[in-house]
Amino acid sequence: MSLAAALVARNPELKKKLRMARLDVTPEEFVKQSISMTLGMSFSLTVILFFLFDKSGGPVFLLPFIFLIFLSVFYRFNMLKINSRINKRKKDIDKDVLFAGRYLLVKLNSGEPLMNALIDAASSYGIANQHFKEIVKDIEMGKPIERALTEAAEYSPSAKFRKILFQIGNALKIGIDVTQFLDATLNEIADEQLIEINRYGKKLSSITLFYMLFAVVLPSLGLTIFIIIASMASIQVDATFFGVILFFLAILQGMFLIVYRSSRPNINL
Repeated sequence: MSLAAALVARNPELKKKLRMARLDVTPEEFVKQSISMTLGMSFSLTVILFFLFDKSGGPVFLLPFIFLIFLSVFYRFNMLKINSRINKRKKDIDKDVLFAGRYLLVKLNSGEPLMNALIDAASSYGIANQHFKEIVKDIEMGKPIERALTEAAEYSPSAKFRKILFQIGNALKIGIDVTQFLDATLNEIADEQLIEINRYGKKLSSITLFYMLFAVVLPSLGLTIFIIIASMASIQVDATFFGVILFFLAILQGMFLIVYRSSRPNINL
């Protein structure tokens, strides 16, 4: 058994994750690419460290262990990129999932068959239409519509979109009106988004309080008090000091901006 095959065998969820991330490669191909990239980056950094250690008299004998550490870190990083891509797709779909579901519901309520409604949804606005295109493609290739919906729900990174597809497929299996299940599911998703907005409002108040305290009040008061004490104690303060303060304040402002953006719910209103 090759190294790539052995690593794939130790990660049975890799095939599903690749499909959820919409990476058109087999698990073996992805692992081989990761190994190649990992070896290249680890070898390059180890060579750089070798010249640095050789010049400064560093512990050259530690380089093989450092190389192994680089291999482990970079390989894990490459594998984590799949999760990052899945999370990004999940956020993109969650933004438009309610619009996509309501668009489908309007088509069904107007009397269109489910297949025609799916075709129309596949050409509509938003990221979710890509999933509808995959469903329509599977059905056109001869796959039963219930199975196509079930597989699409299984490999969708969005739990809300999975819920919509599951309810449609469940209604088809039972043989009842799809619109009733879909309407109830969309109302449930709308309630969940409303709860997310309320939570965001409460979280935003707390973040703003910390921002005013640590990024506005404390720096301004602290710097003012320091300047007064420095002038009384005849301490020389040059432009470099203020440059360092400004640098750390910029980092602090950037951190709060990242926190604000990451806390925002993925909802299109």
